[in-house]
Amino acid sequence: MGRIKLQLTKRTTRKLMAEHKEDFKEDFEENKKKVNEFTTVSNKKIRNTIAGYITKLMKKHKAEE
Repeated sequence: MGRIKLQLTKRTTRKLMAEHKEDFKEDFEENKKKVNEFTTVSNKKIRNTIAGYITKLMKKHKAEE
């Protein structure tokens, strides 16, 4: 069982991945800075959730290659 993500998180992540996929890495700290740079999310918890989800997707994408 995993934690259920909000639609806001998924939608924002899909948008960021479509526009800036090459800028994201498998490192959470770097992704957190990039999310802060590319969005206007004012809530730290939501920003971290988006960065964590991006990190998870990047690791999954690398494992599939």
